[in-house]
Amino acid sequence: MDPIRVTVWGENRHEQTEEHVAGLYPEGMHETIAAGIREHLGDAAVVRTATLDEPGHGLSEPVLAATDVLTWWGHAAHGEVADEVVDRVHRHVLSGMGLVVLHSGHWSKIFTRLMGTTCTLRWRNEHDRELIWTVDPTHPIAQGVPHPIVVAEDEMYGEHFDVPPPDELVFISSFSGGEVFRSGCTWRRGHGRIFYFKPGDQDYPVYHHRDIRRVIANGVRWARSDRPERVLPELLRYDTGEFFTGRSYQGPTA
Repeated sequence: MDPIRVTVWGENRHEQTEEHVAGLYPEGMHETIAAGIREHLGDAAVVRTATLDEPGHGLSEPVLAATDVLTWWGHAAHGEVADEVVDRVHRHVLSGMGLVVLHSGHWSKIFTRLMGTTCTLRWRNEHDRELIWTVDPTHPIAQGVPHPIVVAEDEMYGEHFDVPPPDELVFISSFSGGEVFRSGCTWRRGHGRIFYFKPGDQDYPVYHHRDIRRVIANGVRWARSDRPERVLPELLRYDTGEFFTGRSYQGPTA
C-alpha cells in the first residue's frame, strides 16, 4: 500500500506571539505534531505541514487532492480561516479525505460545519492533571497506548460537549476537578472519516508526550479512506416503480 499522505495544519499564532509557547514549540506545534506522526508511522506516511498565514492557508486544491488525511489545530484565529478554504476542505472530507481535529479545533469552522452543532463545552485552564481512559480497547486508534494515558498538565475540557453522538467513543478524560469529557470520538461524513482528540492546549508540552503522539498517529492511520478514488457521494432519485435506475437528485422539484 502506498504511504499515507498527511497534511498537518496549524494556526501557528501563539508560537509567534507568546514567548512561553515558542519555548515549548520553537518550530511550531504543527511541526511537533508532524514529527510525532513520522516517528510512529515511519515510511508508512509522507507528512507535510501548512499554516494559516500561507497563501490559501496552505490548503489549495492541489494540496488537498494530494492529502489522504488532514490534521487540524486552531484556537485564536478560527474566524480568519477563509470560507472558500472551509468549503474546499468540507468537499474533500465528504469525498473521502480523512480529518483529525485536535484540541481547540472543536470550534473551527470546518468541524462545526461537519458536526452541525455549536461544539461548545466546559473549560478551565489551571494546570489540571488529565487521565485519558480507553473506552474501546479494540479500536485501532487505541492500540499500543496505556490505560489510562496520564498527562501531568493540560487544559480541562468538560461536559456537556455539544456534538452529535459519536459513531464511536474511543476515549474519555477525567480531570483533577472531577470533570469528565468525551475526549476521543469518531464520526463519518459522506465518504470521510473524522477523529476528534482533545489533548493539546498550547500552554503545555502535550504534543511531546509519547502516548499522545501515538494516538494521533493511530488516528491518522484509521482516518485514511480505503476507497479507490475520491468522489462526492451521489444521491439519486428513484421514481415509483424504479428499483435499479436512478437519476441525479438536486432537490424536491429537480
